[in-house]
Amino acid sequence: MLFRPYTLVIRGLKSPIQIVLHQPKQKLTTLSIIPLRPAKLFLRSQICFSRIFSSSTEKPVDDVGNEPKPEEKVTVKLKEVVAKALPKRRQRVDSSATSLERNFVTPLRAMNDFLLKQNELDELRKIQRRSPFENEPPITVYWRRDIEAKAMEVWGSKENLQNELVKRDAERRRYQQNIFTVKRVLRDYRREQRTKPESVPKDAGLMSSTGKVVLTAVIINASNFLFKLFAWLYTGSHSMFSECIHSFADTANQLILCFGIHKSVQRADMDHPYGYSNMRYVSSLISGVGIFCVGTGLSLYHGITGLMHPQPTEPFFWAFFILGGSMVSEGATLLVAVNSIKKGARETGMTFTEYVLRGQDPSVNVVLLEDLAAVLGVAIAGTCMGLTVHYGSHIPDAVGSLLVGGLLGTVASFIIYTNTAALVGRSIPQERIDKINAELESDVMVRAIHDVKGIDMGNSLVRYKAEIDFDGGELARSYLDKQELSALLEEMQRMTTIEEVEAFVLKHGENIVDMLGAEIDRIETKLRKKHPEIRHCDLEVL
Repeated sequence: MLFRPYTLVIRGLKSPIQIVLHQPKQKLTTLSIIPLRPAKLFLRSQICFSRIFSSSTEKPVDDVGNEPKPEEKVTVKLKEVVAKALPKRRQRVDSSATSLERNFVTPLRAMNDFLLKQNELDELRKIQRRSPFENEPPITVYWRRDIEAKAMEVWGSKENLQNELVKRDAERRRYQQNIFTVKRVLRDYRREQRTKPESVPKDAGLMSSTGKVVLTAVIINASNFLFKLFAWLYTGSHSMFSECIHSFADTANQLILCFGIHKSVQRADMDHPYGYSNMRYVSSLISGVGIFCVGTGLSLYHGITGLMHPQPTEPFFWAFFILGGSMVSEGATLLVAVNSIKKGARETGMTFTEYVLRGQDPSVNVVLLEDLAAVLGVAIAGTCMGLTVHYGSHIPDAVGSLLVGGLLGTVASFIIYTNTAALVGRSIPQERIDKINAELESDVMVRAIHDVKGIDMGNSLVRYKAEIDFDGGELARSYLDKQELSALLEEMQRMTTIEEVEAFVLKHGENIVDMLGAEIDRIETKLRKKHPEIRHCDLEVL
């Protein structure tokens, strides 16, 4: 049998190849593909060209409609033959590429963004994924590409879908113009979102020890204001006027504190996901500003006016009795605040001074400082009024008003400073952070922790954040403990192609990632159980 060999060399590939065509007398064309360089996989294929050409019933034509020559047919089919003969390369991951095809879409988003109905979603593939919320069952999601294809099937085109979205948005805006309807919709929506509403303890808010201290101070200071107002109207004393303004400012500020305490225990909502615990600091800050502006300003103004334009005064006999009663009542409130702060300091492991200087309980702190200033102010006013009676001069009385104003200014400045420091995100004491870190590092899954932050949220609540270096070996061992190793071994032994290996790794890799999220939830739950003051725990994986 005679052969007419034709040799072609194709370059431009990673491994240039030599192609030899053999044509025997029977016109049966065979092809030999031989690598020109050594390769891991030596390729040699015998491919029958007669089968390739005979399988095509339609004759190929060129651009002008003419049938190509036989050698052109060989050229046309040559690329397909080489593509089939060369080994397939596994597709690599391109981190720079962007794609939404493999994204998941929740049913709520599918109905809101793609305007699909529930019965239309039932026809699509469903996938169970781990819930992002703690102690919740898995959620159902859909492939984004399936959602987009179904939306195109329902709406016809992206333009129709976008027009419908705009139309519905306009209808929603018109619907929201009625404020009562908006409130009702938001209330119903929030009730649906709260799967596990947090119950407010009976001893929280104004019924707590802090709330009782502030309510007691409100009642006593309101009574003192009325008595001092009567004494000032009767005597015209500048020192008594300062004390009257002092008691009025204390009463108003403590009413603001009551509102802050009541608001601080309000349940978190969509607008304030971290709750309202900082309202105590906000109300205490407003109280400090009120003391500074009203108490200090009016006391200094009245003292300066008394020095520059003295006025005749009435006897101070009844004023001394009222100041004495005020001293007793303010002292009682001061003792209540001191006992409350001592109790809080013992619970947090701080000294009395540290507890006050940090403003750990801002509401009781304000009551303590206001009552302390009130007791000192009564003593100053009584002393200056006595000097005025003894010497018959208006100067001691006016100086007493200035001293009370300076005292109020000092107290107000301290209150403003401590509450401002808390509102800007003050860290919890390092000793408490070390205890939480020790508990976290003792977990078997944690190798190390970095970038730790513990923020005081108010109401003795903490927001804790840390970056965790997970032990991948322990995580994989924990995953294998939940698997049947003999079944895994049989599955691996049956694998013969790269595609099967890739599918195996992708399946178990996704399961391990889900398990990593479950381990983070477990660690967060353990931290909250050991340290109940942690309201929000944010753990990030390095």
